[in-house]
Amino acid sequence: MAVVTKDTTIGELLMTEIGCAKFLFEMGMHCVGCPSAQGETLAEACMVHGTDVDTLVNNINAFLAEQAE
Repeated sequence: MAVVTKDTTIGELLMTEIGCAKFLFEMGMHCVGCPSAQGETLAEACMVHGTDVDTLVNNINAFLAEQAE
């Protein structure tokens, strides 16, 4: 099972599981297709968007764990 951290880039996240894009959208991050965002870490993206990286990472990891079952 893949595990995401706050240092995971948006590009890495989407290559791991495209379904994780919904978590970015839910937090107001509509930049998943932006080429420059692909190299941005989840922590950097959350800082720019004023959202909590720990909540995002926890939600994504719970989703990935469910997918692995």
